[in-house]
Amino acid sequence: MIRDLAEPVVMGVVNVTPDSFSDGGTWLDPGAAIAHGRALVAQGAQILDVGGESTRPGAEPVGEAEELRRVVPVLAGLAGAGARLSIDTSKAAVAAAALDAGATIVNDVTALRGDPRMAALIADRGCTACLMHMLGEPRTMQRDPSYGDVVDDVKAFLSERLADAVAAGIDEDRVWLDPGIGFGKTIDHNLALLARLDEIVALGRPVVVGTSRKSFLGAITGREPDERVAGTIASNVLALARGASVFRVHDVAEARDALLVAAATLRGRWLATTRSTTTSTTSSTTKRSRQS
Repeated sequence: MIRDLAEPVVMGVVNVTPDSFSDGGTWLDPGAAIAHGRALVAQGAQILDVGGESTRPGAEPVGEAEELRRVVPVLAGLAGAGARLSIDTSKAAVAAAALDAGATIVNDVTALRGDPRMAALIADRGCTACLMHMLGEPRTMQRDPSYGDVVDDVKAFLSERLADAVAAGIDEDRVWLDPGIGFGKTIDHNLALLARLDEIVALGRPVVVGTSRKSFLGAITGREPDERVAGTIASNVLALARGASVFRVHDVAEARDALLVAAATLRGRWLATTRSTTTSTTSSTTKRSRQS
């Protein structure tokens, strides 16, 4: 279990959907999704976020039975793959089945509002809850979203949802917060949230950022979804500098390397990675001495 979020945590996306905005249908087959998840772990993902219902703008809802059919075999196949498993769902029944299959994180884009049973389930199971801000719901969230001050409004919402989660019996230490980049926000809203993310971090809980391949990056760069790796990395590094802890990405290897270098620079220290079996504590210390 990841307890110390002092270093950036990379959450790899495993979409088991036919209609996600950048990779819909690619990993719909359980075998392909499991192989993809294992590849993301090999690239450095510490968490795999498995989702069976697209939350892209305009997405149609998926029934509980279909969502279960999509995600449970994949989660079972990824148990023991070397990363924590997260279920991206707002349905308590799907979350319960996912936890039974090995997940330890519930990533709920409705912040426990979508299913009245979700908070009690998370409290009872003692798992981690990621609570996200979304204006409206996926089918309508991008229809002229409006705020007084987007950062103040999102912060107030997340503060309220955190308090409600704790009141429902969820351990505060197991709650992560996500400002919901792209979920009912214009480009200017997204940029404001990134620029002032430290105000969300001030709530005192780990902050999750999901900017990967999103449309605001395409609007700025003119790139298609699978060409937005550089834009994703830039947004992640900016978020790290402002205190974000967990980074939900499609392109794990690139994001991981950028975040490790940025974290080492910002914090004036670096940690030897576990990807090399030949680097010992002694040799790591020697390397640091030579480079200082």
